[in-house]
Amino acid sequence: MIKGHIHSLETFGTVDGPGIRFILFMQGCLMKCQYCHNPDTWALDGGREVTVNEIVDEIEPYLAYYRSSGGGLTVSGGEPTLQAHFVAEVFKEVKRRWNLHTTLDSNGFNDADKIHDLLDVTDLVMLDIKHIDDEKHIKLTSKSNQRTLETARWLSSHGRKMWIRHVYVPGIHDQEEDLLNLGRFIGTLDGVEKFEILPYHQMGIYKWQALGRVYPLEGVPSPTEEEVERAYRLIEEGRRETAAARAGH
Repeated sequence: MIKGHIHSLETFGTVDGPGIRFILFMQGCLMKCQYCHNPDTWALDGGREVTVNEIVDEIEPYLAYYRSSGGGLTVSGGEPTLQAHFVAEVFKEVKRRWNLHTTLDSNGFNDADKIHDLLDVTDLVMLDIKHIDDEKHIKLTSKSNQRTLETARWLSSHGRKMWIRHVYVPGIHDQEEDLLNLGRFIGTLDGVEKFEILPYHQMGIYKWQALGRVYPLEGVPSPTEEEVERAYRLIEEGRRETAAARAGH
């Protein structure tokens, strides 16, 4: 029997994919983002062990809400691709039973070629690009961004639908050239249905404190509306620049 380790679940999610969604948060993550609001999901040996059927049984009572809203199931984390086989089996089962829409919320750190069974039953990938500059990405997350960018290219070349998401932290994501370069990269991709900036917030600080960890962004404020609007504007400028160059070819 296939089992997975989950951190938690939510039955009425409205921001992690289209419509109303069941959100399953998997346990375990290899990135250590400085702004992470769920550091308790990092440990690979934590969480609660569950079976595929146990998860599917949790979803069933709320099916009417998911169907009527154009929603479905989103698996997040932690990083869900670390348990790709289990997540794939959950997706297969909800599709077999109800043809439910499936979304994968991922940092893209796993090799896409190694998780193609999961991607084959995924309707939408929400890909988190933490930073476009590799050196800054390593400082922010402890890992290179190369696998994430390769995953984005794989999704693009294989005709997969994706939303790109980008957490914006003042002082980390405000350099003009970085924002332009992020837009330029997005402009090289096919299948990007939506781009979202997620403004940084401090709501997870108490979890760091509960775990006895030093919060690395202590004192950093949330971005202003003007900062977020500027970021959107620069990213769109970079995207249009690349799109125009592609069209010229």
